[in-house]
Amino acid sequence: MPVITNIEDLRILAQKRVPRMFYDYADSGSWTESTYRANSTDFEKIKFRQRVAVNMDNRTLRTTMAGQEVFMPVAIAPTGLTGMQHADGEILAAKAAEKFGIPFTLSTMSICSIEDIAAHTKAPFWFQLYVMRDRDFIRRLIERAKAAKCSALVLTLDLQVLGQRHKDLKNGLSAPPKLTIANILNMMTKPRWCLGMLGTPRRSFGNIVGHASSVSDMSSLSSWTAQQFDPTLSWDDVEWIKKQWGGKLIIKGILDEEDARLAAQSGADALIVSNHGGRQLDGAQSSIAALPGIVDAVGDKIEVHFDGGIRSGQDVIKALALGAKGTYIGRAFLYGLGAMGEAGVTKCLEIIHKELDLTMAFCGVTDVKKVDKKILLPGTF
Repeated sequence: MPVITNIEDLRILAQKRVPRMFYDYADSGSWTESTYRANSTDFEKIKFRQRVAVNMDNRTLRTTMAGQEVFMPVAIAPTGLTGMQHADGEILAAKAAEKFGIPFTLSTMSICSIEDIAAHTKAPFWFQLYVMRDRDFIRRLIERAKAAKCSALVLTLDLQVLGQRHKDLKNGLSAPPKLTIANILNMMTKPRWCLGMLGTPRRSFGNIVGHASSVSDMSSLSSWTAQQFDPTLSWDDVEWIKKQWGGKLIIKGILDEEDARLAAQSGADALIVSNHGGRQLDGAQSSIAALPGIVDAVGDKIEVHFDGGIRSGQDVIKALALGAKGTYIGRAFLYGLGAMGEAGVTKCLEIIHKELDLTMAFCGVTDVKKVDKKILLPGTF
């Protein structure tokens, strides 16, 4: 086993172990991928103020996100096809998050189902909802999330239409994989992955197949999903979903200050500043560039969370310093999962926790709830 010291080490190992079509699905953006790259590179412009001769004893990263106590202000972001990075991937990631004391968010487009996660974990998890044209299916999804005792609903608003991701088209992405000659040859070089997938029955979209009308198998799924993402989605639908759910509601996909104000007016408990990992509108600004303006726009009317480009604990603390009350990791945990399964997700969380803790100490702060712009060098943010 190689020595793993950072998230990049996990990425390199995942690239070796995960079939190309699924690695590319996780590690890519839309069109030219300029926004995908900016999500990470814009963090590099922000610099810290290093402080000395400050008592660094008794540091704590404990806080809350949407009213839930967390071991550190980081949650596992909802990611589609997680169970294709590693067999039973969503279950393994949820177990790692539970043991670490942070929230796990299950995607609508997951391989493992809501019921799978509930059966393998004890801590309440969060469920991410895409709005489909079939409102009866959405209502039943919400009821299933309630039955599983999910403690928050994460409503994604930035996928009314699907951004084009060139790598997915070239790879013929599907779940299960299309058995083209190129894909078969590539999978033959990934024996760990193949053995894992042979050992699990979970190889389709568990929240949809057998639950949505007219979707009984994978062959009928692709045409259903192509028709179901709803371009007519509006704030009226958000109000309807809030009433159907009745619990903690987090709105994901906010990148504009006016949309942030509308999210605050909607009665949601939190919003997530996010550009869908650079997978939708290429040329949109990075999440970290959008964050300060959104924080200023909503004030204390709604809790602001952050998603996009986090590859280290230093990225986490920069987002916190600019006003986020919690952050989400997507690709970082997927790299860990693809590299080493549950142990890899745990390693990812350990790396981020240590980097966050040490950076906070170097900046002269002992309580993560007290992190603010004072830890950053003026003129760099």
